[in-house]
Amino acid sequence: MDKLVNQIVIENVLTGKLRGKMVYQSAVSVHIGRQLMYIKPFDLPSGKGYQRPVNIKRSNDFAQYLSLGDEALFTPILLNAASNWEFAPYDRQRPNFGRLLCKGKASLMDGQHRMKGLDQYLSETNTDLSVPFLAFHYLDEDEEIKLFDTINTKAKGIGSSLNKYLRRDSDDLSWVATELMVRKESPFYQIGSIIGKRTKGRHVTLQNLYRTLQHLFSDPKITPFAKEDKFNIAITYYNGIRESLFEEWNDYNEYRLTHIVCLDALSMAGKSLLLKYIHETRKKVDLQNVIKRIQRLSVVDWSSSGPLRYIKGVSGSKSLATDLHSILIPDSN
Repeated sequence: MDKLVNQIVIENVLTGKLRGKMVYQSAVSVHIGRQLMYIKPFDLPSGKGYQRPVNIKRSNDFAQYLSLGDEALFTPILLNAASNWEFAPYDRQRPNFGRLLCKGKASLMDGQHRMKGLDQYLSETNTDLSVPFLAFHYLDEDEEIKLFDTINTKAKGIGSSLNKYLRRDSDDLSWVATELMVRKESPFYQIGSIIGKRTKGRHVTLQNLYRTLQHLFSDPKITPFAKEDKFNIAITYYNGIRESLFEEWNDYNEYRLTHIVCLDALSMAGKSLLLKYIHETRKKVDLQNVIKRIQRLSVVDWSSSGPLRYIKGVSGSKSLATDLHSILIPDSN
């Protein structure tokens, strides 16, 4: 499994120490990387395997990401050379810079989805890319498994809310959601959390708001609107709700109005309201009439002890949205 037919040399390598362990840093082409690396599957007969099967969707997503070109940066993969690689400095004046003489393969600890995605991208484009790596000179099998476990269970991602914040300059809906969080005139300014952590009084995360905006703007007639127009529509719509139901909006414990299940329902029903007053040719919505219709929502019992206490999840939002639609846009009007 870890044998090489012929020795492979990697040039321009930096060596150093990480917590007392010797490590190598450099990059290789994907073509060479295929030859130099192997996977230890979880069902390895020795009992020292740990890698799960590749998630094809994740690999496909990474291959698609690579199609962005020079913008598609990615982190180094992590390897365990297990003493199969020998470092040789170029000269005495630079003892930490030289080449690696690879007599055997390295175990791929972190990065198998990136490597699979790179393989796919290369097969589709007939090109080759450089893969950065950090390799430990030697970890025993138990150390290797422990490090893999730490990477995949202890380390935490940045979270979906912060992800939306970081994408605000490249994704229109992320920008609209972020602006609704940070502008003082927004009804979400005092109740929203950008980083995704709910605290007392801040119970709507940026990811929650992003999703509810997706419901509001999901129709093809509204989707092409400029982000500034979407922001104006959103802040007008939700401010209209807050002003009509001020007490309900500001009391999270006693009322369910700003609970996510209800916000999603309000957005689903709101989409129908926007479509009723849209001027497609001018890419505008008659917001004055939208505000007038919103005032009809005062007939709903939004209390936490009322009938809405039973609604949950997407199905609950859809059911409530149907009821709200009949209030906002009754058949007779």
